[in-house]
Amino acid sequence: MNQRILMDQAALSRTLKRIAHEILERNRTTDNLVLVGIKTRGVYLARALAGKIEEIEGVQIPVQELDISFYRDDLTHKDDLVDPKVGEVRFTTDLSNKVVVIVDDVLYTGRTVRAAMDAILDEFRPSHIQLAELIDRGHRELPIRADFVGKNIPTSQTERVMVQVAEVDGTNQVLLVAE
Repeated sequence: MNQRILMDQAALSRTLKRIAHEILERNRTTDNLVLVGIKTRGVYLARALAGKIEEIEGVQIPVQELDISFYRDDLTHKDDLVDPKVGEVRFTTDLSNKVVVIVDDVLYTGRTVRAAMDAILDEFRPSHIQLAELIDRGHRELPIRADFVGKNIPTSQTERVMVQVAEVDGTNQVLLVAE
């Protein structure tokens, strides 16, 4: 397995700060802004973005967690979800009439994002849904495009992009892994 570092901790921090600025510029206000992180690493990225927004604006943005396992249309194809634990989607913030920014680590086929939108729209009617992705690696199967992208990384189907966050992996970095 061959791997190389695409982003170290400093680059990751700068990228999140830039995305935070872009979210603020696009939305002009934080009044109805809610970040929804897709489990697992998207949650930590959403929290980091909320922290960057608080540093910039002095305002705390609500962060919600979303487990989209139940909403995936490809459960039978996912090796790591052979016996998925399906839980009820619970939000502590009403997302109706809010600007919801879905946050995830890697945009690939688009199926995770579609599942996240399904989960949100099953319960709420946000005024807008936007998408923030740390890495866009291409290979879309659905017509989904991120509003905010940290870095575009063209990849082959045999490569993987691994986002590592300190809370889960003990380090903050992005790796390109060739198998």
